[in-house]
Amino acid sequence: MNQKRSNTLFIAEVAVFSALAYLLDFLAGILSLKIWPQGGSVSIAMVPIFLIAYRWGIKGGLLTGFLLGLLQVILGFAQVYTFLQGFIDYFLAFTVVGLAGVFTGLVKEAISKNEKGKWMTYVIIGAFLGSALRYICHVISGIVFFGEYAPKGQPVAIYSLLYNGTFMLPSFIISAIIIIIVMSAVPKRLFSK
Repeated sequence: MNQKRSNTLFIAEVAVFSALAYLLDFLAGILSLKIWPQGGSVSIAMVPIFLIAYRWGIKGGLLTGFLLGLLQVILGFAQVYTFLQGFIDYFLAFTVVGLAGVFTGLVKEAISKNEKGKWMTYVIIGAFLGSALRYICHVISGIVFFGEYAPKGQPVAIYSLLYNGTFMLPSFIISAIIIIIVMSAVPKRLFSK
């Protein structure tokens, strides 16, 4: 594939998957029915970010995550109380999900060698890394900006760890399962070297 066509394909896929991630997160936000009053929901919005990260590497993953955060803020879906909190919870938190792309080479190599167990392991580890980094961003934001919501007598850090864990852990597990299913179903050439 020539460079110009490859760049066009990259831009188109990042744009489409960023929009898909936004729609998935929007639907999850509606379905959460305000279970998490300070924000958060069990969402599969990270799935498109992970898929782009495994297809295009760190650059694609970071850009897709950043665009998801940007769409949330621009389209009014974000709960932004201060500039710094908005930056951490939306731009930084979703951008770092794309760091799952550090495993792209290993995933592609394992797929090329038809080593299913190996590529699945790398995909899950990458999803865990991206989810954990996002979780850390939300926890920091919770400690700094949402400590007033902690129950009386409960340390703010514990409150933030628990609050954010209630939606991040299920989001990671569900996203990892969906990524494995999708990557198993699509033609291997999309993710091979």
